Amino acid sequence: MNAFKALRTQLSKLQRLAQPYFLPVEDTQAWQFPLLVAALVAVVVGITLLLLTGVVALSRLLIPELSGRFLPGVPEQVAAIWRGPWGAGVMVVLAAGLATFAALRAKLRQGRWVPWTILGVIVLLILVINGINVGISFIARNVDNALVAFDQDGFWKIVGIYAFCLVLALPIRALQSYLIPKLGLLWREWLSGRLLGRYLSNRAYYELNPNDETSEEIDNPDQRISQDTASFTNTSLSVTVEVLSALLTFFSFIIVLWSISDRLALLLLAYSVGGTALIVFASRKLVKLNYQQLKLEADFRYGLVHIRDNAESIAFYRGEQQESREAVRRLDGAIQNYNRLIIWEALISVIQRSYDYFSRFLPWLVIAPIYFAREVDFGVFGQASIAFSQVLFSVSYIVNNIDRLAAFSAAISRLEGFQGKVDEISASSRLPGRNGAPGGLRPDSIQLSHVDLVPPRTDRTLIHDLSLEVDRQQRLLVVGPSGCGKTSFLRLVSGLWPPAAGQVERPSEGELLFIPQKPYMLLGSLREQLCYPLQPERFSDEQLRHVLREVRLPDLAHRYPDFDIKQDWPRVLSLGEQQRLAFARLLLNAPRIVVLDEATSALDVDTERHLYQLLLERDIAFVSVGHRPTLTAFHDTVLELDGTGAWRLMPAASYVFGGHA
Repeated sequence: MNAFKALRTQLSKLQRLAQPYFLPVEDTQAWQFPLLVAALVAVVVGITLLLLTGVVALSRLLIPELSGRFLPGVPEQVAAIWRGPWGAGVMVVLAAGLATFAALRAKLRQGRWVPWTILGVIVLLILVINGINVGISFIARNVDNALVAFDQDGFWKIVGIYAFCLVLALPIRALQSYLIPKLGLLWREWLSGRLLGRYLSNRAYYELNPNDETSEEIDNPDQRISQDTASFTNTSLSVTVEVLSALLTFFSFIIVLWSISDRLALLLLAYSVGGTALIVFASRKLVKLNYQQLKLEADFRYGLVHIRDNAESIAFYRGEQQESREAVRRLDGAIQNYNRLIIWEALISVIQRSYDYFSRFLPWLVIAPIYFAREVDFGVFGQASIAFSQVLFSVSYIVNNIDRLAAFSAAISRLEGFQGKVDEISASSRLPGRNGAPGGLRPDSIQLSHVDLVPPRTDRTLIHDLSLEVDRQQRLLVVGPSGCGKTSFLRLVSGLWPPAAGQVERPSEGELLFIPQKPYMLLGSLREQLCYPLQPERFSDEQLRHVLREVRLPDLAHRYPDFDIKQDWPRVLSLGEQQRLAFARLLLNAPRIVVLDEATSALDVDTERHLYQLLLERDIAFVSVGHRPTLTAFHDTVLELDGTGAWRLMPAASYVFGGHA
């Protein structure tokens, strides 16, 4: 029961990931998606019969002599289908499928007809290829009989039919090989965009904790959006097509086998079901190991990226040995897990090989007695072997692809877990009381009323029952010992953290700007760096040069006269230059209030004074964190924190660093 429960869980995850691209989930009943899949198969089967009928009629009209040579018995079979109940039944199913799509057409907007159409063409090609394969099994039988009978004319006629089948099958295979990855590419584009949009909405990228290896948060979101998404879409389509092809192959060739020997068909079913059950039981460990391998490989890659991004700091510290130990630790974890993985894969491979070898002589054991009894012709051996191998391959799909399916199952869990987490964050952001509510927006001030500050995932109260207001005429300096909660207070007033109690009101988006000690340098041009997060088209080159002169960075415009140049800015610019560039960005954004977290720590006192004077001249209110006594000259109020919840508000003019007023 646990295995069936796990299978149901994975199928449920797969549906939540796969369905939205083909059918929206918001207003869709659970039965509608599988109904549409069944309707698609019904439509394709009906169209296949109509196309086959049209090809037969056209060939008999245009090239009757070739029709008899290359399509022996096919016109008669088609005619028999239409004379019997099958023809009418297929047309009824076709009409029902079309009616289903018509009834649900309102849900297939926003380009969702495209994947259904491509998927329908793929299924049609599978049906055609499967029909050709069944025909080839009869060709193989006739070839053997012609050879045994020394029928030279009959042999070459059959070879000509086989060549015709190959010419027909090759372009169909080529088109199928193109459409499957093409649909996967379209699906990946949609799914990656959807996940990326949700990841960057409602600060999901901030609330996720991808770097804590000991937590249960989502690890390596970058890998999940890029690599896992590509793997999921490609593998999902491949597995779907392969399963559908396996089912069609099974039903087609089991009929061929049954016509030869019902005993052979039953023996095959028993053998394949038993082998599949054995391999599934033996390979349950693979799913867990594959999941762990994905995580460990991503962690190792993240460690290498971390070294690359912090190369200068590591070089200054001469920290190569420690970084090497950490990288080797991550590599060892991946190696050890992969060692266990290859052991299990080797065991599974032995079972698979044994399963395959024993299956090869089973048809001989069944066919030989009836052949020696002269109940069948010699060609049955070849046809039975082909049919047996085709049915065995289709029934044994899980056995032959267990390692791939295990990796696919792990990818489903990782990607669906990521999607579920960002959806959870998105849903929670719409709940009452989220992001500091009760509270609201104030046009030009920050107001805190009886606020308690407790960092997320902790129970430590940094500030208790704080009430204050910072309006356009006020400048607040936050001071206190290291670890007392100064930066946490800035996260609170900026809206990144909600209060544990009380309410916070702040200006609307765009009217409040946060400048950290190490400014954010995006991947882009100098123009984009200066204008971020505004659109760079809003400012002319002369405005950018002017603001650089204001923050005492005129040489930057001289070094890079083309503002559209792209560089690795964190490496090119010193921390002091980055802080001055952040002030230039601040001046261009022109917010009502700015929050500064030691934003001038790398600057000399004179430059610091100049930058704060620019804010005063523009009548921008600000909340600062800092340790320099010179900062009090630019503020009118000081908020002193001690990290235990206690706090003091006092005039900046009377505050003395390291002492009391």
